[in-house]
Amino acid sequence: MITIDKLCYTSRLRYENAAEKFAFAVITLIICVMSRSMVIAGIVLAVTGILTVWKGGIPLFRYLHFLSVPLAFLFLSTLAILVNVKQKPLDLFAIKIGNWYLTGSTYGAFYALQLILTALAAVSCLYFLSLNTPMPDILMVLDKLHCPKLLIELMLLIYRFIFVLLDTAYHISTAQDCRLGNCNYKTSLKSFAAMCSTLMVRAVKRSNALYNSMETRCYDGTIRVLNENQPPKKHVIFLITLFELFLLILFIWRKFFA
Repeated sequence: MITIDKLCYTSRLRYENAAEKFAFAVITLIICVMSRSMVIAGIVLAVTGILTVWKGGIPLFRYLHFLSVPLAFLFLSTLAILVNVKQKPLDLFAIKIGNWYLTGSTYGAFYALQLILTALAAVSCLYFLSLNTPMPDILMVLDKLHCPKLLIELMLLIYRFIFVLLDTAYHISTAQDCRLGNCNYKTSLKSFAAMCSTLMVRAVKRSNALYNSMETRCYDGTIRVLNENQPPKKHVIFLITLFELFLLILFIWRKFFA
């Protein structure tokens, strides 16, 4: 199993109402992205982290490892905002290269930090949802929101085939290692190309077999999945509403009155 999926099924928040978790994650994400505020981003990052680690039981270092993956991409993507090539130096730093300066401004650094915190807080909202809610429960919520059934079924089938292809790729890679298929760089490239082509063929065969098995079981265009879900709790809905109102009021105050 994928690590995120495994942690999701062992989370202490797994059996909480999926609609509550979905609403909390999505509404918080929208407010965070709309505000572009470092204060709101910091609050969201702290709250989602505490809920995921403390309430959900996800190991802290594993959670920080997950956050470090998008953080590396964010640092690289914000370098274009922070670092500029100009003929005149800016106020934060300046490195002279011939007649030009590799330079940056205080405003650029502030804006880059703002983008990093906002994006990281948004990712933490998605991590809260994905680390505590199984995929079938998320699809159930999307179905209740009247998301197109074709899209939901495609998501379910793609989700299923991720594990099928990973398992197939693992066995092929193990067989190649046993036959010295990765003994050097050139051989590794050939082995990787052979594995990709084999995966493509087997994916087509598996998809045909899956469709035939669904047809023999009276498939009528809808995939029905049993869901283990708890009814919504009034105090949880109250706390979610209170938190979202707090973020919304803070956003309006900083936008128009600060």
